[in-house]
Amino acid sequence: MKDFEFYNPVRVFFGKDQISKIVPHIPKDVNIMLLYGGGSIFRNGVYDRLKEVLKNFKVIEFGGIEPNPSYETCMKAVEIIKAEDVGFLLAAGGGSVIDATKFIAAAARYTMGDPWNILAKKGPVMGALPFGSILTLPATGSEMNRNSVISRRSTGEKLAFGSVHTFPRFSVLSPEAAGTLPKTQVANGIVDAFVHVLEQYLTFPVNAPLQDRFAESILITLIEEGPKAYANPADYDAMSNLMWSATMSLNGLIGCGVPGDWSVHSIGHELTAFHGIDHARSLAIVQPGLWKALREEKKGKLLQYGARVWNITNGTEDEKIDATIAKTVDFFESLGIKTRLSDYNVGPETIDKIVARFENRKWLDLGDRGLTTPEITRKALEYQL
Repeated sequence: MKDFEFYNPVRVFFGKDQISKIVPHIPKDVNIMLLYGGGSIFRNGVYDRLKEVLKNFKVIEFGGIEPNPSYETCMKAVEIIKAEDVGFLLAAGGGSVIDATKFIAAAARYTMGDPWNILAKKGPVMGALPFGSILTLPATGSEMNRNSVISRRSTGEKLAFGSVHTFPRFSVLSPEAAGTLPKTQVANGIVDAFVHVLEQYLTFPVNAPLQDRFAESILITLIEEGPKAYANPADYDAMSNLMWSATMSLNGLIGCGVPGDWSVHSIGHELTAFHGIDHARSLAIVQPGLWKALREEKKGKLLQYGARVWNITNGTEDEKIDATIAKTVDFFESLGIKTRLSDYNVGPETIDKIVARFENRKWLDLGDRGLTTPEITRKALEYQL
């Protein structure tokens, strides 16, 4: 096991009527900016409940945050924050809204030039506005981590950052609100959480059995409970299990002491940047292709994953690896998520653009052990044409 430091200060309120508990955790006498996306909080009751709970605060609303939130939209919020002397942010929605709020919180306090530097140049985040979140869509785990991914429409880029200053003060997790989601969003959430686990688990053995078992338990729970929530999002028990699994997938716990990969995300972000493919669907395309390209290098963990998660124990090693990849693809496809580039009308020219972009950025050794070179990226995507 590798050395590690674990820190997670997020207070979690999980379940029904938890919004009533947030006021003591908001500074007194501040102006609050309420951030949300396309308006689902008006339909699922979250907005009305927040207005009631926050009646003694001045609340400035900022809606319209996109899936794959844009830098351009975020900077509009920053302008309002400065003009209205906002002192606390509250994100209500899914991971995109929370990611946007993290960047907005950091950008509002950034004093070293263009806040895009936080993403493009890894400019240091020295502080951020305090914020909380109300989660209504299980997927990204952003409600309990420091990470954020932002797109810039003008340049067609999608980049990530994280800071100790961008943990939420608190997060309310509402399976009840998530019960009103469209099935496509539920499916995206299941796959997003599933690949988050794989990025931290399916690397190479480092004698970390507890972390492996944590990761495997989340994967198995997603396999068992995810389809129930997909079939009936209003199934409160299934949605609760999905939501907590998604949170645990990326709150730092299962990544303690083990290597991470994250090259699936790096490649997937480019598919989203170039073609607007939903984040989870981009991951479902890339993950099996990368395993095919690195099947020998990842053999140990692929065999362990197949045996422990999918009960694949018969056949040669190659046969078991093939079956493991096929089982994963079948799971994604059973949720209505296609796994081929051709399913999204994406051809070889996009592969060329992604490889060229990685070479230009000097991203020559992504993933665990630097295995994901531009050549491996090309090979992985060509498998998925």
